[in-house]
Amino acid sequence: MSVQAGGAGGAAIAGSAMGDDGGVAGMRGKQAVRDMVLSMAVIGAVVAVVYMFIPHDDSPKASVKTVGYQVEMDTARRAAPYPIAAPPEGKPAGWQATSVTYRADGEHGASWHLGFLDPEQEYVAVEQSDGNPKKFIAKVSQRAEKTGESQRIAGERWQRYEGGQYNALVLEGDGVTTVVTGTASFTGLAEMAAALEMPEPDSP
Repeated sequence: MSVQAGGAGGAAIAGSAMGDDGGVAGMRGKQAVRDMVLSMAVIGAVVAVVYMFIPHDDSPKASVKTVGYQVEMDTARRAAPYPIAAPPEGKPAGWQATSVTYRADGEHGASWHLGFLDPEQEYVAVEQSDGNPKKFIAKVSQRAEKTGESQRIAGERWQRYEGGQYNALVLEGDGVTTVVTGTASFTGLAEMAAALEMPEPDSP
């Protein structure tokens, strides 16, 4: 009888000990999770401070893909029925070429496009076509409207257009319409217009 009682008591004592171990393990698990959360918070704070003090470039300029256009310009000048307008590569200083295309027979006839970002990160495009001037101007200028004002640039009289999205300077010549348009101010548009070179196309 005493032996059996002693065995039962031993079992009870063992059970009590196991229960104490489970409680300690649970407390240790919670402490470990809490320590991990605190460590992650400290690491996040350190990363934020480092980001603030290490120089980094978040400007649009950092993600701009620039293009060279010398080959496309030379090709277009041999093929186009009018003088292709473009500044020499690298001019004006600080401007970045971002796109260039020539279509011999598109929606607006033979059309030339050369896009830029100016030093203030404003968009400016040089657009040319031998198609219908009114439709072409409306398309490339985002439907800017003629103001009736003009300005003389490099000996040529350019017409001013203003719009909600783009402004434009327009030069209507013999068989070609040249538009300098974009989000830049008229000062920026005029700077590009003044830099343009328009050599006569090569004779066939």
